[in-house]
Parts: sequence; C-alpha cells; structure tokens
Amino acid sequence: MLRWLPEDVSTYGHEIDSLFFLIYYITAPTFILVTVLMVLFLVMYRERPGRRATYSHGNTTLEIIWTIIPAAILIVLSFMSVNTWAKLKNTVPPSDFAIQVTAKQFNWGIAYPGADGKLGTEDDVKFDNDVHVPVNKVVHVHLGSEDVIHSFFIPNLRFKQDMVPGRTVTGWFEATKPGRYELPCAELCGFGHSGMKGWLHVHSAEDYAKWAAENLTAKPQ
Repeated sequence: MLRWLPEDVSTYGHEIDSLFFLIYYITAPTFILVTVLMVLFLVMYRERPGRRATYSHGNTTLEIIWTIIPAAILIVLSFMSVNTWAKLKNTVPPSDFAIQVTAKQFNWGIAYPGADGKLGTEDDVKFDNDVHVPVNKVVHVHLGSEDVIHSFFIPNLRFKQDMVPGRTVTGWFEATKPGRYELPCAELCGFGHSGMKGWLHVHSAEDYAKWAAENLTAKPQ
C-alpha cells in the first residue's frame, strides 16, 4: 500500500486503512475519467462559426446507469464498514486502564486515577498535553470539552473522536508499538487551534511502570 499515511500502530488501524484505500481506488479513477471527459467535451463541443447549439433532453438509460452504479457502490461500502464502525464506536473492550481527557482552548487536560483508583475524584493526577500509556494495553479514554467542540485525534492509531461540551464520550485504543505520537486537535476550535497539540507516549510495560511510579504517586493537582 501507499506509505503516505502515518505508520499504523493500532490493533484496528489496518481495517480503517483497507476501507480508506478501497474508497480511494474507486474515487481516483472516477475523478480522472470525469475530468478527462469534461475537458474532451469542452473541446469537441466548443463554439464554432456556423454551428448552432441543439437542445437535448438527455438519455434516460445513461441517467439510470450513472445513478444505480454509485448507489450500489455506496450501499456495498456501507455494509463493508458496519463491522469496523461497530468495533470502534459501539463496543468498548474491557480494561482496567482508563484516563480522562478534557479539552479547552487551547490544550489537553489529562487525568489519571489517584490512590482511590477512580477518575473524577479529588486525588486525580493531572497533566497537560502528554498522555502516557503502556504498549499492548486497551486504554479507555473518557473525552469531554470545557468550551467548544474539539476533536481528539491520534493519526498513528487511527483514533478520532469529537468532544462536545456537556457530554462525555468514551473511546478506546490499543497501541502496538512503543513511541511518541502526535496528538493534534482535528476540529477548528478558535484562534489558537493550530497550536493545540499534545503527545501520546507509548511505553513498554517496564518503562510505563517506572513512569507511573515516578509520576502517578504525586500529590493531586
């Protein structure tokens, strides 16, 4: 496959990429064909001295064909994407690892459970713009916004979820490769939108345990 997409380091990224490239390989030739025909017709039927334009009602058979084919393609793509959509959005695999991400203009507020093991309590440990998780671990992400619509986007994990004020949405991901991955906001959220960026740090189990011992035992903020 083409390598201009970010490296996939998630358990479900290959399914999303497969659908993306399928749609790409359908739409790209269609775009080229339509463009070539448009230019060809502009040349063939351009205004010429002595030629009068004629009115044509159209071809009913052609109109039916170019309506049915796109409709059939869209229906097939819809059925092909149902399982992937359900896997990503309608189900959340069980996990004992959860974080809370609260977006605001213009940064990410990250919260980890404190000593009580629960989110949303006074002993939560909080950070700005940096998410730390262990590799090969299902992570539950509780997403919310303080002001406007933001979008939590991790390109390398093919994870993207809008965050709406007054509502908490739970998503999940599982990173398969240690590394440092960009975490931008993918929704135009105001003047400082372009600078609203954080980082996802995926650690090996040993490195995450070390990071957690050094950082999650701090006093709640």
